[in-house]
Amino acid sequence: MELSGKKIILGLSGGVACYKAAELCRALVKSGASVKVVMTDAASHFITAVTMQALSGNPVYDNQWDARVANNMAHIDLTRGADAILIAPCSADFMSKLAHGVCDDLLSTLCLARPRALPLLIAPAMNLEMWQNPATQRNRAQLIDDAILILGPGAGAQACGETGMGRMQEPQQLHDAMVALFQPKVLAGKHVLITAGPTFEAIDPVRGITNLSSGKMGYALARAASEAGAEVTLVSGPTALAAPYGVRRIDVQSAQQMMDAVQAAVAGQHVFIAVAAVADWRIKNASAQKMKKQPGGALPLLEFEENPDILATVAARAKLDGAPYCVGFAAESENLIEYGARKREKKDIPLLVGNIGHQTFGQDDNEIMLFDADGHTLLPRADKLTLARLLVTEISTRLQQTP
Repeated sequence: MELSGKKIILGLSGGVACYKAAELCRALVKSGASVKVVMTDAASHFITAVTMQALSGNPVYDNQWDARVANNMAHIDLTRGADAILIAPCSADFMSKLAHGVCDDLLSTLCLARPRALPLLIAPAMNLEMWQNPATQRNRAQLIDDAILILGPGAGAQACGETGMGRMQEPQQLHDAMVALFQPKVLAGKHVLITAGPTFEAIDPVRGITNLSSGKMGYALARAASEAGAEVTLVSGPTALAAPYGVRRIDVQSAQQMMDAVQAAVAGQHVFIAVAAVADWRIKNASAQKMKKQPGGALPLLEFEENPDILATVAARAKLDGAPYCVGFAAESENLIEYGARKREKKDIPLLVGNIGHQTFGQDDNEIMLFDADGHTLLPRADKLTLARLLVTEISTRLQQTP
């Protein structure tokens, strides 16, 4: 479990988004964390301590004079030994308290009394006008300056009926941010560009040629690289996946669109990971209108032309500029060792990741083989996020060894 052994203080301030805190608490516990909930009086108007106690499995704290704490110092004892504090939802009022050092209840007091090394994260939740107000933005700037990590907010429909910035991030996003907090920052300061998913080559406005890639491995790598501290840009073909938290996603369809997006984003990148299953060919004589069945059953004749080789293009640039470090992927149906080694040499890249495509497309796990100048290494079958984290560690090690 990703948060096994971690001790997290989950703080709730007043706001209708408290209903999301219930799901967040359950997700953190399910991932192995020990969660202690601290609520403000305002939070209790939106959700009960009984609910949060049932979900966390621990007593809920809402009084700085709580007699259950032997020395009556809950604001001290709760944070000692904790691994992180997450305030979700964090209201405009509570942001102001944090920015100005106000401590007039248990939650604000324990935040001020926390050890300096204890991470404090907040997930703002408020009306869009409250979020945009200059006072809130001044407080936001102060909290960033104080090394408090701000998660969100997001944009969308709000409980008040208005639409805009101010929604609390979704529970899964906040859960993933907590997991990321504890991952080694082996790519801190690095910029990583990743392609993922299939491409779609149009035959006519309603038909096209694609493949079985789900994008899961590429998205897992984007998440793992972001967890490792990198600034990640993900160029994605059509998938049903949500972008990992903190990752910038650029949506494309065709191989040419993917090439254009990569070319526009590659400058300044330290690492390029070409995971996408890019179509080798596109339809040269694609129709501008839907093709109709012909009298007598005559079949349409499709002409093909090669798509641009995105990986080879970036690799050639890397040879001249010294960056980015290029990693390719090869999905084969047979002879993986032979074809993988050959493809790495042909693309002239330092590292290639190979697998048997029909055994992994759409699956949640994978078995991959790493090809480099010294030969090949098999990584045992595991879920794709685990493999992605292993690969990110491998890339960071190789980056350090690159002159």
